[in-house]
Amino acid sequence: FSLSFSSLSPRCPPNTWQGLAPCLPEQGQVNTSGPRLSLATLHPASSSSAAMDRIFSALLLSLLLLLQSYGVCGAPPQPRGTLCRTKPTDLVFVIDSSRSVRPHEFEKVKVFMSRVIEGLDVGPNSTRVGVINYASAVKNEFSLKTHQTKAGLLQAVQKIEPLSTGTMTGLAIQFAISRVFNDSEGARVRSPNFNKVAIVVTDGRPQDGVQDVSARARAAGIEVFAIGVGRVDMHTLRQIASQPLDEHVDYVESYSVIEKLTHKFQEAFCVVSDLCATGDHDCEQICISTPGAYKCACKEGFTLNKDGKTCSACSGGSGSALDLVFLIDGSKSVRPENFELVKKFINQIVDSLEVSEKQAQVGLVQYSSSVRQEFPLGQFKNKKDIKAAVKKMAYMEKGTMTGQALKYLIDNSFSVINGARPGVPKVGIVFTDGRSQDYITDAAKKAKDLGFRMFAVGVGNAVEDELREIASEPVAEHYFYTADFRTISKIGKKLQMKICIEEDPCECKSIVNFQTKVEDLINSLQQ
Repeated sequence: FSLSFSSLSPRCPPNTWQGLAPCLPEQGQVNTSGPRLSLATLHPASSSSAAMDRIFSALLLSLLLLLQSYGVCGAPPQPRGTLCRTKPTDLVFVIDSSRSVRPHEFEKVKVFMSRVIEGLDVGPNSTRVGVINYASAVKNEFSLKTHQTKAGLLQAVQKIEPLSTGTMTGLAIQFAISRVFNDSEGARVRSPNFNKVAIVVTDGRPQDGVQDVSARARAAGIEVFAIGVGRVDMHTLRQIASQPLDEHVDYVESYSVIEKLTHKFQEAFCVVSDLCATGDHDCEQICISTPGAYKCACKEGFTLNKDGKTCSACSGGSGSALDLVFLIDGSKSVRPENFELVKKFINQIVDSLEVSEKQAQVGLVQYSSSVRQEFPLGQFKNKKDIKAAVKKMAYMEKGTMTGQALKYLIDNSFSVINGARPGVPKVGIVFTDGRSQDYITDAAKKAKDLGFRMFAVGVGNAVEDELREIASEPVAEHYFYTADFRTISKIGKKLQMKICIEEDPCECKSIVNFQTKVEDLINSLQQ
């Protein structure tokens, strides 16, 4: 590839690199850091199966556990502690603002940076943040020592303007090593107490080499995350990122959804001060915090098992009745291979249910530009028949009429003529991967007003506001979104038992058994 720099200024302006090596300053001392962060990541095609298993397993676990109460003999859970804090980090964003990044897309990148910063503990003794803006030139927008407050950082990010020229990614990474991660620019002396992290965001193929310079960055103790957008060269991302690659390479289809990665980076920078508070524990019912650790306990009427995590209910009871309908997006954006995965995940959920005329009934509806009932509640009396019907479901592959599908759920799926049982809890799971092409507000409100418990699951380009409209209250317990399926395994652990149909908590044994099955499923999928 040949690139001419004849139109560039022969001299490097302050805070800017242009062209090649002659403009580079002498390399200063690079400060390396301590433990590597752990970050779940998103890939266009990898790990989808295991991830979708976990999102559906966690979702169904939550909806059934939300049907269980403490009962008359139940004890309240232990008080939860404080939320986690972020470990002191020298964090540098390396942001591509080449001409392929449109102005409104660059604004999305600024929102992403701002959201990550909002989740940090910012200060001279906490986390310091710098931003490098690059195209054909590299501009140091602000260094690690420039802003020592969160407010100052957020204001500075808003003032950044795109450079709109070429894509010199290697040059930008070298600038980060030699200039930004330098003690003269606010980088701290190497210590196990600090992390040094670079987040590189790019949407194209670089016009220079990145492999060698990225290796130097990693050798200097800088943990490098690579975020690719759109038509980015995935091979380049893998050359840039630290190992393991599946924890350091992220991909999003467009800048409109890059903000969805915010939560993952906030988790990556999190140091857990209370494992119970953050839900990062294995306790089935009650988590009790201890200094640097936790222990599990059970509610009254339950006994802690030998594994020290799960609980067993009293013997007896036949479990809870439930009318469950899946409302599945079959639009063309899902793609045939992913639709097959969705079918597989539905069947894995069915495997974990107690299906019978007196317990769980399952219905399935697919929608795209129109709505099609695959099978109604009660048509199949056992898991084998339900699973066979799911496997036969044909992919519709058209538009995304989520509002029309919700109306069908209200008018048809939960009607007595279609197998719904009077007095039995009605639960709807809406799964979508994109924006609805029709109006959903009225139908979403009516479903909840009728007493249906509605769960909304969004993946990829799903619109957060629409998912929240669909979800029942409290939204936090009925709304699921993932840009990276690997993070979903934590959902089940963060949900608590709520309402049980029977007044006697010992009648809920089947639900407790179900939870154990799902935990085992999640563990096996992680393996």
